[in-house]
Amino acid sequence: MFRRGLLARTVRGNSIGLRFSSSYRLHSVGRPGSSEYRAYLCDGEKPASFFHDVPLRPAEEKDDVFNMVVEIPRWTNAKLEISKEIAYNPIVQDTKKNKPRFVSNVFPFLGYMHNYGALPQTWEDPTEKCPFTGNLGDNDPIDVCEIGQSVLQTGQIKQVKVVGVLALLDEGETDWKVLAIDTADPLSNEINDIDDVQTAMPGLLEQTRNWFRNYKIPDGKPANEFAFNGEFKNKQFALDVIKHTARSWNKLINNGHSGISCLNTTLQDSPHFKKPSPEDLPNPDSASEPNLDLAQLQKWHYVK
Repeated sequence: MFRRGLLARTVRGNSIGLRFSSSYRLHSVGRPGSSEYRAYLCDGEKPASFFHDVPLRPAEEKDDVFNMVVEIPRWTNAKLEISKEIAYNPIVQDTKKNKPRFVSNVFPFLGYMHNYGALPQTWEDPTEKCPFTGNLGDNDPIDVCEIGQSVLQTGQIKQVKVVGVLALLDEGETDWKVLAIDTADPLSNEINDIDDVQTAMPGLLEQTRNWFRNYKIPDGKPANEFAFNGEFKNKQFALDVIKHTARSWNKLINNGHSGISCLNTTLQDSPHFKKPSPEDLPNPDSASEPNLDLAQLQKWHYVK
């Protein structure tokens, strides 16, 4: 079925990617929380890719404003992400050993502490060392933490202003966490760089670093590590990182990479362009019930 009203305010397209209009919908398959869950981006009844068809930048916006694909709303536990492998790159429920994955509640937080998502048309190349950290990329679009006051929704495409970046090292791979704020947020005009975050939102940077350091510990994993001793880098540094990952994506969309679907419906000069058809979308169905351990999801975990 098509769900209306989940995409943010309309934006104009640019030279690369689709043009947004009121016809854009989410096409959902499977139950949220189940391993079969899929949320496809559609133009009317035709599919498009969250990864490749959504432009990195809205047209006629400032250089620090980007399109963010919202994957995970704040205060929720389900680990949702843009699929690299499935055609048209829907948002899916992440799984491990065929079981849905959920993040634990690390006191005092309930699930994710920020609205969490990705920048389309970016890619952290796993075959090349990052020029900033010296580590290989993690093979994903670059992650975004939206720090505004609203709780966003899965599948929204929000215009966000980038203000800084944190370099997480996930099992030795570079996993950038861009900090950004919704341009419609009441504090957006006050927050223009990383120092402004500390002024307008005291404690947020420290707690963000703590959350990323600790959130895997309840699952029996060690604390995460960071490059630059966990220092948040400023806006210009973040923009340089985004520019680098956008170049990596451009290489990806033209040359491909093992295990990644580069199928798209708007980039007509790319070798993976395909004219969209409603028949490309799977039919909605009831699918299986989510395999949820509610007691575990509601439990507080205390980390020293």
